[in-house]
Amino acid sequence: MSAGAIRLENVTLGYERRPAVHHLSGVVEAGAGLAVCGPNGAGKSTLLKALAGLLPPLGGRIVYDGLALRDIAYLPQSAEIDHAFPIDVLDFVSMGAMRRIGLFGRVGAGERTRIASALAAVGLEGFEERAIGTLSGGQMQRVLFARLLVEDCPVILLDEPFGAIDARTIDDLVKIIARWREEGRTVVAVLHEHDLARRAFPQALLLAREPIFWGATQEALSEAHLAQASRMVEAFDREAEDCRRDEAPHAA
Repeated sequence: MSAGAIRLENVTLGYERRPAVHHLSGVVEAGAGLAVCGPNGAGKSTLLKALAGLLPPLGGRIVYDGLALRDIAYLPQSAEIDHAFPIDVLDFVSMGAMRRIGLFGRVGAGERTRIASALAAVGLEGFEERAIGTLSGGQMQRVLFARLLVEDCPVILLDEPFGAIDARTIDDLVKIIARWREEGRTVVAVLHEHDLARRAFPQALLLAREPIFWGATQEALSEAHLAQASRMVEAFDREAEDCRRDEAPHAA
């Protein structure tokens, strides 16, 4: 495993001993662009929370080679963010600098330059004093990407970053993802938009509470694999006993 990679070893994830993702093994190589796809209820967001260190595995382990959790930036789904919180765009984006300066650190000239550059990169110059509660969905997503730019982490996790936003914003944010990948950063994104996954991510993991395929995006998102994932999620038994198997799944 190369430096900066994340290895999943027979990982099972869930809540209160009820598994949501079963026996997942594989490596997210440093600099990878990985789309995590699958039907609703497939365990995609659960996996992202585990990669961010927010959810410990029920079984197996996640190994970070040369990475600390502070090296991982995590963008949750829009619904998990309090858009009514009384804060303006500048202060919200500035929160991305806390990893470097600490909670009570001073935002110096260098950080101010970084913040201004991030706002310019997402097309929000002049929005600094706007309250985040007044922003459209697309504008808010631009603000969130600006904060990620300020965080400047080698690993970036995005949970449904393109939901309910306009086509122009999607195009602009896809360009930022391409920029991150050119810089050698690792980007893992939960996506429902298969066309975007094929366009922006060379690799994909297709989940249906267990791995269907992990590899080249075109093959992972083939009609046969997507149909298999849909069948497996529909057949899932919520009343099944807790998962206790130890063996790893057959590799795709």
